[in-house]
Amino acid sequence: MITENSVSSVSEAKPFVKWAGGKRQILHILIKNLPTEIYQGKIKVYAEPFVGGGALFFKLKSMFDFEKVILADKNKDLINAYTSVRDDVASLIKILKELEKRFYESKDRKEFYYAMREKFNNKRKFDIERAALFLFLNKTCFNGLYRVNSKGKFNVPFGRYKNPVICEEKNLMNASRLLSDTELIAGDFTLIEKEIGANTFVYLDPPYRPISETSSFTSYNSDSFDDKEQERLAKFVRKIDRKNVKFMLSNSYSKDGFFQKLYSGFDIKTIIVKRYISATIAGRTEVREILVKNY
Repeated sequence: MITENSVSSVSEAKPFVKWAGGKRQILHILIKNLPTEIYQGKIKVYAEPFVGGGALFFKLKSMFDFEKVILADKNKDLINAYTSVRDDVASLIKILKELEKRFYESKDRKEFYYAMREKFNNKRKFDIERAALFLFLNKTCFNGLYRVNSKGKFNVPFGRYKNPVICEEKNLMNASRLLSDTELIAGDFTLIEKEIGANTFVYLDPPYRPISETSSFTSYNSDSFDDKEQERLAKFVRKIDRKNVKFMLSNSYSKDGFFQKLYSGFDIKTIIVKRYISATIAGRTEVREILVKNY
């Protein structure tokens, strides 16, 4: 039987993008809260409809041999990056190395960053070059944020890192191997429904409900994930629960009882998490989050 400490050493990979709300720091908590069926080999399909940085995906893909893995996200640039890593990582690495070289040799790195940001915003085709620009910006922008304006243009300022690692070649190669047999979907979380059934485990990590009026940044996509979207997600979760799908969901802790009402009847656990997305040291503190499970 596979245990929580059983990890394959063949392809150690970690997220290749920085992403708001990334789960690397609480992986140990998520692993402890997996359904027992996954260790018994009864879970054949794994799905993440809000993949983000994919920390849990990379961990589980190195631990378990699923028959099918589906990763989805509404952010087309994010899925384009995953697709490029999966399908042609060598070409992606070549472009990233050139960007890295030009960045380090630039007399004005800030000016180079904004030139690449403009190039990214003016490029309409979702291809490997756009994926490379996306990853370059992700590694050199402020706090690794992904934010767009009302016109859908990426508008995060320069990050002023001293020596950012732009091309993590070994990790990209390992990520490509783990993604090789993975299905990728650019679109709404509901699109995974036709792919899942009773032998499925789904981890849902949607854009969090802001814990205060000033804690939200705009935007994960050009569309906001407001309370109506949270309610739509809860209806979807109840729908897949009726299909005997095992699920675990993360979100912020709501003092007004919003999620307690939304997910009543399911197991709701409060966890403590350190968050570092704030621009100030004072804002980088411990916060409460929730895990919702149907097992």
